[in-house]
Amino acid sequence: MKIANYIPSSDAVLKIFSELNQIPRPSHHEERVADYLCQFAQRLGLDYTRDERNCVVIRKPATPGHEHAETIVILNHCDMVAVADKGVDFDPLNSPIKTYVEDGWMHARGTSLGADNGIGLSMALAILADDKITHGPLEVVATTNEEDGMTGASALAPEFIKGRKVVNLDSEDYDTITTGAAGAYLQIHHLPIARMHAPRTHQWFRITIEGGRGGHSGVDINKKRASATTLLWALLNAIAAETIVNVGAINVGDASASIAGNGEALICVPAEDAREQVADREAHFNRWLAEEYGKTDPNIRCVITPIDPQSEIINPHQIAALMTALEQTPQGVIAMSESMPGTVHTSNNVGRIRTEVDEITVSTHTRSFDDTEMRTVGEQIRDLFAEAGATSELVMSAPAWQENQNSDFLRLTSDTFADVLGWRPRMVAMHFVLEAGFFAEKFPGIEMASIGPRIVEPHSTSERVEMRTIDDIWRVTIELLARLATTR
Repeated sequence: MKIANYIPSSDAVLKIFSELNQIPRPSHHEERVADYLCQFAQRLGLDYTRDERNCVVIRKPATPGHEHAETIVILNHCDMVAVADKGVDFDPLNSPIKTYVEDGWMHARGTSLGADNGIGLSMALAILADDKITHGPLEVVATTNEEDGMTGASALAPEFIKGRKVVNLDSEDYDTITTGAAGAYLQIHHLPIARMHAPRTHQWFRITIEGGRGGHSGVDINKKRASATTLLWALLNAIAAETIVNVGAINVGDASASIAGNGEALICVPAEDAREQVADREAHFNRWLAEEYGKTDPNIRCVITPIDPQSEIINPHQIAALMTALEQTPQGVIAMSESMPGTVHTSNNVGRIRTEVDEITVSTHTRSFDDTEMRTVGEQIRDLFAEAGATSELVMSAPAWQENQNSDFLRLTSDTFADVLGWRPRMVAMHFVLEAGFFAEKFPGIEMASIGPRIVEPHSTSERVEMRTIDDIWRVTIELLARLATTR
């Protein structure tokens, strides 16, 4: 039996999400969205705290008559993975997200959408703005840098929240309650490089991999999608087996937490080998791409273009060392779970490579439900890059998390789905990292349920959210808060 006597339209959620998408909020650059959250609280006359990492908690007193209910935390993060299709005019630090709705789904025009986790955050803010919704004391938390290190959650002060029941709206699986998540071990490897004068008799080319679907390096890692990192390595290695290859630059991917769908390398080879060993490979490589990835990445292609001579190359020994490290670094699924059929247990993704003035940086994102195994794989990757002459920076070591599926809180959440939507969600552990692991470590006795609308292809330009599921999860959340307000 439903007890909430008032469930407002989810139009308020969509209005706030539209406002959020006018605010650039890539990971590491959440200042402006934190400003927005603080101003939102000020307009409503609500107490709030903003910490030095721009994490914000907004506190709202209970609906009259429910002052003695337990404090509930509504958890989201305010950053997003900001990526764009090749050729799209998009600056993640300044450009808004442009959205449209088609066939019941909301998309972005040529960029990621930010539904992960902007929709959940919009729900939380809409709850704060509506005084007719029944709830106990609330703490609405928006963390920062969730997508690229979780440095916001990992640095929260023990007194940041008082609540010990958390409704996390950062799930992308509409028909589930996420009750567990893999840990994550994110590293940036820094390979120093020296530059040399380029050979004058060599022909230069730009080799581009474009049109890959990319995707979330956790939930999409088992879908056998193309990695631009792997493809560029394979093509450069094939050319190097036949002639001398020098590299001027290599840049792959947009985000550490995404499968790389695009990449490019600037190379030069002896002029007499230019046509046979480079230019003529384009058609052959594209035929292979169509055969290998036609189903998973139908738009992926290789483009090889002659370019003007460049003045410098990277020391060939350093490029050879990088290629060896990339060859030995696992990409994709490492092991499947024995206890959870169909679920990835351990994986690794090379998400981003950048050529800077004096170094090449490579990001590797290792995930596992076993923290020890995760660290072991991460340390093995670190050692591979150390042999190449690189130093490795550990950006994040987030613990795996598993909730008790028999808890009263999770049963109440499941009952709420059944009464509001007419069906019970599955309780599952997912191969993505959630901040829940840090919260479980920092706040003893905490209980968490992670729910959300159906979001497909997060962390990619194909990201989309199903509109009807926004309304469904909104109604479930309002009813769940009403039930929690009557439970002591």
